[in-house]
Amino acid sequence: MPVNYRAGGGTTNYELINLSEKLLYAVKTDSPTDSIEKVLAFFNFRDLLTGLNNDTARKTFWINIYNAWYQLLATRDKKSKPEIFTGRFKYIAGKSFSLDDIEHGILRKYRSKYSMGYLPQFLPAKRIKQLAVSTIDYRIHFALNCGARSCPPIAFYSYEKLEQQLSMAAASFLKSETSVDTVKKKLTTSKILQWFKGDFGGKKGINTILSKTLQKDFSDYSISFTDYDWSARLKNFTKE
Repeated sequence: MPVNYRAGGGTTNYELINLSEKLLYAVKTDSPTDSIEKVLAFFNFRDLLTGLNNDTARKTFWINIYNAWYQLLATRDKKSKPEIFTGRFKYIAGKSFSLDDIEHGILRKYRSKYSMGYLPQFLPAKRIKQLAVSTIDYRIHFALNCGARSCPPIAFYSYEKLEQQLSMAAASFLKSETSVDTVKKKLTTSKILQWFKGDFGGKKGINTILSKTLQKDFSDYSISFTDYDWSARLKNFTKE
């Protein structure tokens, strides 16, 4: 169980994460989500800050929220890209959020969406800076699902098992999306690693990650990236 951090009678990170899991489960089972969304919307913002008091809590909560919200926006609200990512359609603690706010603002510590992970956003909102993780974890890219065929599948992330779950998600995705040409010494892997190259530590970092994942030294290999398949594949949940 996570530490039940409580400030001034406020909520705990366990309660917040439990709500994020309930929302995602309701989405998976096609159950009503209105009551859960209302509870989230009317949280006190200070309770949100003190409840999500460490990076493990922040990543767990916001990954589940992102994956639930994308499905709701795409299926129930009939939103499509680019609006589905940029529109601030959802509320938590009285503040409106977009999917981009969650991914690039909170989970990527307000990095620019278009700088391959190398540049910060220009004047990020105060609430985003307050809620953001302290350290970028490249593995979140293998946990977020944007409804496309090339996206990683959706899993239920928990506070207690987050490290193990993120490592497993990264390893599973990279093994399935990476091909190795030992004759030409060439790696071909997901476009995600090119889009957010800086998050992975650049070319050297990508090589290191793939070498560790596939248990082979790729330090002298070149890297290319596959085209991203944006065709819809909604409700792609892992089989747990």
